[in-house]
Amino acid sequence: MKVAITSSGNTLKSTLDKRFGRCSFFAIYDTLTDEVEFIPNPNKDAEEGAGPASVQLVASVPVEKIVSGEFGFKIKSLLVELRIQMIVVKDADKTIEDIIELLKH
Repeated sequence: MKVAITSSGNTLKSTLDKRFGRCSFFAIYDTLTDEVEFIPNPNKDAEEGAGPASVQLVASVPVEKIVSGEFGFKIKSLLVELRIQMIVVKDADKTIEDIIELLKH
């Protein structure tokens, strides 16, 4: 299974980016292979529609779960429709590495 994690940078030491649609990167964690790939978010500076465009990006991977600090209202209904689980992590100090460890347990 693949999980998208919103990230402030492109390393495992990067912190969680609390914004879903405007995060800097998506860390794509594969629970089967234990590999992580970082995808730059081309929608982070979009004037509008960053959230739905980011949903399409991660849905094309495809992922089954997304970890972020927050999800906008429009995003929630899209993700429910696509059957992608939302996981909210309020601790912005968590690194991508920390979140992957949490996902393993």
